[in-house]
Amino acid sequence: MGKDNVKREPLPEEFDSIEEAAEFWDTHSLADYEDLQEDVEFEVELKSEKNYFAVENKLSEDIDKLAHSKGILPETLVNMWLKEKVYEKE
Repeated sequence: MGKDNVKREPLPEEFDSIEEAAEFWDTHSLADYEDLQEDVEFEVELKSEKNYFAVENKLSEDIDKLAHSKGILPETLVNMWLKEKVYEKE
């Protein structure tokens, strides 16, 4: 079947939520809607605010190992722990 003969569900004009859009694209191929795609240009200003703290080498190694065993990044693990600790008294 050629590309022109592909039967496809009409693309909604708008989605009511990001979840609705995600559900649609989870079950549809973007390739089936290639004729509706347009090139766009946009600018993105990425701002990342990070603060760095000194951590003892052995502690850092242990955090790396533990994070790896959990399948997450060390900074993710440290941020989870810090949030728990900082906000536990609120």
